[in-house]
Amino acid sequence: MPSIVQRLSQTVNSSQTMPALIKPLLEIMVEVTALDSAYLTSVDEERGVQNVIHALNTGSMVIPEGLEVPWGDTLCKRALDEGRTYTNNVGECWGDSEAARALGIQTYISTPVRFASGQLYGTLCATSDRSVTLEQEAEDVLRLFAKIIAGFAEREQLVNSLQRANRELISLAMLDTLTGLPNRRCMTDELNRVIAHCRRTQEWVLVGFIDLDHFKQINDRYGHEAGDALMRTMAEQLGSAMRSSDILARFGGDEFVMVGIGPPLQSDGDAVVKDIQQRLSAASVLEFELLDGRKISYGGASVGMVCLVPDDTDVDDALQKADASMYRVKVARQRKSVSE
Repeated sequence: MPSIVQRLSQTVNSSQTMPALIKPLLEIMVEVTALDSAYLTSVDEERGVQNVIHALNTGSMVIPEGLEVPWGDTLCKRALDEGRTYTNNVGECWGDSEAARALGIQTYISTPVRFASGQLYGTLCATSDRSVTLEQEAEDVLRLFAKIIAGFAEREQLVNSLQRANRELISLAMLDTLTGLPNRRCMTDELNRVIAHCRRTQEWVLVGFIDLDHFKQINDRYGHEAGDALMRTMAEQLGSAMRSSDILARFGGDEFVMVGIGPPLQSDGDAVVKDIQQRLSAASVLEFELLDGRKISYGGASVGMVCLVPDDTDVDDALQKADASMYRVKVARQRKSVSE
């Protein structure tokens, strides 16, 4: 039969998750202490609660996993405050503990699980409703296991923190920081997905290109803060004019791109394009007041829209055709402005 050291070495080296590590350790604790239950808790000192996160019950006493109790009434806190690791007469030591009475605890051993910083993670405990005399080895085993668990939990928290940070960085890399819209990189990924979807479903691919005419003049006349305010307001209004399934992205400094799924190819895609184009054009006309009281009236953007057969297009082709449509609108608006 493998020794405790061999079993411990195998467990530590092979465990990839906290549950995989804890279960064998609790089994060894029950053997070493000859107690009925062994369990690991987490402690939230700010909320004042303790939770049993892993438990092994082998006798009549049952410590339920998921049990949450007030931290101030626990034997763990009393043991921690008093520096007492073990007692086989809980009633004499802590007779006023409601939790101990409710669970029928007679013998109790506990050690804190702390990170290297000293932060309390939780406690590692073993209990029984019988009076059991423990050898010094039992306390030594608990302290060793507490250190192993603390190191594993700290690494696990670090890994989780790094993964969250990585997801946030990826998210930020796909968003425009000024408007909060998807950026160019995100939009090209989404357009790729929309084209692939429409190839399967045989629907039109809708792409719109929106250029903010005379945006540089706004920056030059009113300052970059005003330009930023216009850009944010434009993003809000364009977004409100689209269908819920459409995607709006900031493509560049003064450009937006809209991507959507059209009706089936046998339907009239141009009618949908015309409707969305009119709504986006109307939404791009802005009037708003700056913080200093100055008012800006913006006459609207040039909006070009196309509907494309998915089997005959790709991302670059779709954007080029939408851009060309926008340019034709821009030229027509300039001619109209000159004639007026």
